[in-house]
Order: sequence, then C-alpha cells, then structure tokens
Amino acid sequence: MRIGLISDTHIPRDVVALPSQVKDAFKAVDLILHAGDIYLPGVLDELETIAPVLAARGNGDSEYPDDERIQYSHVLDIDGCRLGLVHAMWYTELSLPALERPMEREFGGHVDIVVFGDTHVALVERLQGVLLMNPGSPTIPNGLFRLGTVGLLEVTEGRVEARIVELSDF
Repeated sequence: MRIGLISDTHIPRDVVALPSQVKDAFKAVDLILHAGDIYLPGVLDELETIAPVLAARGNGDSEYPDDERIQYSHVLDIDGCRLGLVHAMWYTELSLPALERPMEREFGGHVDIVVFGDTHVALVERLQGVLLMNPGSPTIPNGLFRLGTVGLLEVTEGRVEARIVELSDF
C-alpha cells in the first residue's frame, strides 16, 4: 500500500490554497493521512479527489463541524504493520521506553509506525524498530513561507519504506 502523508497545511489562515505539486507527489497513492492543522475542511475534500483521506485533529482544528475523517488519533492495521496517526507526538528522548508512554496514551499501545505533524519539520527516523515520520509542511516548512514537503510510505507485507518529498522537485 502506498500512503501519502501531509501535515500543517494551515489553509486559509496562512496560505490560500494547497500547492498543486501535492497532487503530483500523491499520484498513485492508495490513502492520504493528514497529521493535523488543516484549518479548512475543504482541504480534505480536495485531497480526497486523489485518494481516501483520514486526518488527525490539530491544535488549530478546534472549530470543525463533525467530520468522520477527523479524529484526535487513528490506529490502522496496514499489511502487517500497525500505524498510529496523531498531530503532536512528544517524547522526551530518543529511547524506546520514553516513546512507549506516548504511544500508549495516543494509540492505546505499541505501534510500528508513528505519523505526526505539528513541528513543520520533516523527519524520518527509526527508534528501536519504531518508524517516526513527520511529513513537515507543504506550505510553511520549518516556519518559512515557501514550498515545502510531504511524505510517502510504502507498506508491503510488513516491510516499510519511507521518504520525504520536496515539492520543489515537481
């Protein structure tokens, strides 16, 4: 399964529209996960023209009407991997014991992949068998107003490949 990852779009507060390059980066994905701070639910509708969408509720998403796609966190079983999606994932140090507590709080237990946003900083890191992935922001990466990043995950029979995609490459 090929999954597109996006976070912190901040539309229309900080930018007016989703960059067109997102559609190019997400062509042929089976699912899109938005890690929160969507701001405008229409962004999810636009992404859903590409593939089905699930989203985590970000700290800037408090005034949404009910939308079944948006939850505080999601836990998905995908081809032998357990994936958790949340807006913010705080762990005090890069060690598994420090990560187990927030995984229990956010997902009800251990997951193989944690997809999160909030920082606007892209990250792909493995921590004692757990893949931590933040796709950054397509609109405000690292707090700068410029074309940013999204992420791609390929999950096949329990194996995971992850990468950050620079939208300026499209």
